[in-house]
Amino acid sequence: MLDAAFESPEPLEGHMPEPAQDALIDAYSRAVAEVADRVGPAVVRVQSAPAGRRGGFGSGVVIAGDGLVLTNSHVVAGARRARIGLAEGGERDAELLGDDPATDLALLRTELPRGATVATLGDSKRLRRGHLVVGIGNPLGFESTITAGIVSALGRSLRSQSGHLIDDVIQTDAALNPGNSGGALVAASGLVVGINTAMIAGAQGLAFAVSSNTAHFVIGEFIAHGRVRRAHLGIAAQTVPLSRRVALAVQAGPNAVRIGEVLAGGAAYEAGLRVGDILLALDGVGVGGADDLLRLLDAARIGRTVQVSLLREGRQVTRTVTPHETPSRSQGAA
Repeated sequence: MLDAAFESPEPLEGHMPEPAQDALIDAYSRAVAEVADRVGPAVVRVQSAPAGRRGGFGSGVVIAGDGLVLTNSHVVAGARRARIGLAEGGERDAELLGDDPATDLALLRTELPRGATVATLGDSKRLRRGHLVVGIGNPLGFESTITAGIVSALGRSLRSQSGHLIDDVIQTDAALNPGNSGGALVAASGLVVGINTAMIAGAQGLAFAVSSNTAHFVIGEFIAHGRVRRAHLGIAAQTVPLSRRVALAVQAGPNAVRIGEVLAGGAAYEAGLRVGDILLALDGVGVGGADDLLRLLDAARIGRTVQVSLLREGRQVTRTVTPHETPSRSQGAA
């Protein structure tokens, strides 16, 4: 009887034959294993110790051969220096090059051993719901741990541990645990598409990562200025899809930005922008997502009047806004 319970049942009509199921499982396993082998050694342990405070602890991703390590702002926790634990063993001191709580990203520089593995940032805009992703980090101090899942949502807004609002966040069901923060969220291609930032305690299958496109922008600002100097509309920006009919009617792309929150006293508030407005373009340049908006709101637009094209209650309208400079370590709305 016991042996019979483990015999292969007859395949049900319309179900995938067992050999095909095995092939599918093998393909999934190979994809995850290849990502782990390729990117795992580039994920490091990060520990900071700011004066008079408890140090942060988490993960980081080596993104350049000259020792650049991308991690979370909340992992750095305000420290100017950190300690890096390499996947191959050994530790290194690292200095802080930039810290941006508005996106929960920080950049460190350390000395890497010769031949150290480097991860590559991909284009997070190519992600779709249902795509396979692999999380790599050091949860609870267990180094080089991987989890796998799918992209369950895109374009989320998330309030970080420090209270800042992060836009263009990737939601995934790849499990994260304390210590995963700052680790890599990797596509099946082996490209890093996000930096793991948070999980919702007590909620199964809810974890979040800052998109790699946001990271590209922030890294460029760190290298150029040592901080992210940006214009600020004072809104929470959410990437939303447009129906084909609407996109054709307003001559926009497949995605735009919905205003989810208007901060009192901000530039958008002063200009009369409303929650629910769909932002289509800024100074005539199409806005296809929250990451586009962040890049367009650069230092050159601080204090300069700009024209925004909006979809409001089914009508296309135009408004003028004068962006403020984002206050240092202020709320992270666009």
